Amino acid sequence: MVSFQAGASVAKQLIPAIGAPGTTALRLGLSAILVVVLQRAWRTVPTRTVWPVILAYGLSLGAMNFVFYFALRSIPLGIAVAIEFVGPLGVAVFASRRRVDYLWVALAAVGLLLLLPIRATENRLDPVGVLCALAAGLGWALYIVYGQRAGRAHGAAASTWGLIVAACLVVPIGIAEAGRVLLTPWIWTFGMAVAVFSSALPYTLEMVALRRLSAKTFGTLMSFEPAIAALAGVAILHEHLMPMQWLAIGFIIVASVGTVSGEH
Repeated sequence: MVSFQAGASVAKQLIPAIGAPGTTALRLGLSAILVVVLQRAWRTVPTRTVWPVILAYGLSLGAMNFVFYFALRSIPLGIAVAIEFVGPLGVAVFASRRRVDYLWVALAAVGLLLLLPIRATENRLDPVGVLCALAAGLGWALYIVYGQRAGRAHGAAASTWGLIVAACLVVPIGIAEAGRVLLTPWIWTFGMAVAVFSSALPYTLEMVALRRLSAKTFGTLMSFEPAIAALAGVAILHEHLMPMQWLAIGFIIVASVGTVSGEH
């Protein structure tokens, strides 16, 4: 989580120079090159029957990253992640049959309402940024659903091919948007940092953690990602949140912990 949010902080600094599409293209394009070489993707080409779910998985991954970086243009990192976190929280609650989960849904809804730009205040969040974060949450939910199906259909190699599909979707858009600026050496240096810290390193550590932790423990720990994102925003990007925004992030974290802690 620390690695991923450090990568997101670097990505946010790239956005003013090459735009959200260019930043997404660099991250997914370079990440795809890394995994193709390291995982030898040509040895695990999906069969014709598997391709539909791999495509759905890859498209959801690409769309999720695309709109998330658009959200980072105008709202703080911690708030963007907290709003986006509603996606996986919704998946967990939808799959549950426990009545207590309605309490966690209500708590998450309160946190979300505190973040939404409903009131015309001085610290009101950008509506477009909030909508993009909500769209990223929907993309994350679809990513989880189709990722599980792709994993069952194609094993561990599904993540590699999903990333390739996502890159094929986003890279042409990013090149068309940013143009020759993408060839600047310092852009590539920052882009490689984003690719490593936001994809290659955290996904590798995730696989190590999943082999040593129960799904319940893993999910509980992952619930703290909005807080880590907010702290990364403060430490790296010098973003300062209002007390009410910290409270809203706390509500969403508690709702997430409550939901996954009851799973078996």
